[in-house]
Amino acid sequence: MAFPVDLRRCQVTGLAGTACLALGGETAGALPVRDLLAPSSVQAALGLVGVYFGVVLLIAAWVLLGRLVRGPEPPSPRALLLVLAVWAAPLLPAPPLFSRDVYSYLAQGAMVDAHLDVYAHGPAWLGGPLAGEVAPMWRHTGAPYGPAFLAVASALSGLTGGAVPAGLLGMRLLALLGVALMAVALPRLARHSGADPAAALWLGALNPLVLLHLVAGAHNDALMLGLLGLGLVAARGRGPVAGAVLVTLAALVKAPAMLGLPAVVALRVRSGGRPLPAVLTTAAASAATTVAATAVAGTGYGWIGALDTPVSPHNWALTSLLGRATGAVLEHLGSSLAPLAVPAWHLLGLAATAVAVLLIWLRLRPRPVYALGLSLLAVAVLGPAIRPWYALWGLFLIAAAAPSTPVRHRVAALAAVLSLAVLPGGGPADPGQLVLAVSGGALGVVVLWQAHHAHRTARGPVPGRVA
Repeated sequence: MAFPVDLRRCQVTGLAGTACLALGGETAGALPVRDLLAPSSVQAALGLVGVYFGVVLLIAAWVLLGRLVRGPEPPSPRALLLVLAVWAAPLLPAPPLFSRDVYSYLAQGAMVDAHLDVYAHGPAWLGGPLAGEVAPMWRHTGAPYGPAFLAVASALSGLTGGAVPAGLLGMRLLALLGVALMAVALPRLARHSGADPAAALWLGALNPLVLLHLVAGAHNDALMLGLLGLGLVAARGRGPVAGAVLVTLAALVKAPAMLGLPAVVALRVRSGGRPLPAVLTTAAASAATTVAATAVAGTGYGWIGALDTPVSPHNWALTSLLGRATGAVLEHLGSSLAPLAVPAWHLLGLAATAVAVLLIWLRLRPRPVYALGLSLLAVAVLGPAIRPWYALWGLFLIAAAAPSTPVRHRVAALAAVLSLAVLPGGGPADPGQLVLAVSGGALGVVVLWQAHHAHRTARGPVPGRVA
């Protein structure tokens, strides 16, 4: 018989996990350059083991919490929000984890604050300490983000004077704001979609990917998803214009959220509006918001051209993997077409994305929130680049509108696997680091098993069973 799961045990296990993440990140995280340790150092090795030990504890706590949510006496949404706050607390002062993107955000904000063209030049144009913190491949690349985010990053740069520690804390607080907006929107979207609000919060906000990448990694995807969620909530009520404005602002953080505008129209029509006025109102509100946000940011419209920002040549997106494999075969055959293999597969991926999104909407038009979630997941999977947190684009809305428990289970399994996919420093892994990461995860499994066994022993034999 499986041991009973209670909310306090979930809280404590998840808190232990995020505390280990924070402690391990002090030596193995995406630290400022001056604080980076050699991966072979004892401190970095122990930090890496500690981070993966914490990741396993966090995943286990989340899975156990999911059992409780599906049980006969599930916790209330308010109780789940408290769990989220407890789990996130140790990550607030922690160094960045799993990515160095937050340093790019700071450098790009400083460029806007200095009236430099952030779309024409990379952070290397800025120079100084901030540019040195940006990952090398992005130092000469223009920003791929919209003017709404860059306006916020510029304001933060002005407030902090370009100081890295203060800037990191500011970006983390901004990410937490985004997660809070997600948590506000999820129960409302779930009720509208006929789903369980507690289950939606569990899958969409307490997900390990949210804590590891949106909170610990301080990614601006949190702000994008929070604004997108609030926009959909407004659109399903009596605020179609507000819905269009919020969704457009989300897209002016990161472009994929623009797919939310058809959902705004669909939700408005479902609420009794007529299709043509809904389309015209949404388009007008979106255009006005775009013009206003771009004017406030002072960045111009270079963000439109920046949508084709180059991706890492070694990223593990499906189309990139297929492109590299095809290129290797063509090169082996001596074909001059080898350099075209990756771009060709990227174009095929974009075409496949368009077809997939069209089919999704044709089939699921009466369920716009779910259709949008699947569409964003298709964009992440078939796009030219993928990171574990990209899965949250679709997962967030699928959590609110999934039509069945099996769908939730499959999405949850994907999230658990992706939670283990990136090293805390955000860079590529060498064999030694992989061994350390696996060792930390295995240690977490052993500790959890021993705790489970000790709990069963303390409870004694189950009545009616032979010991």
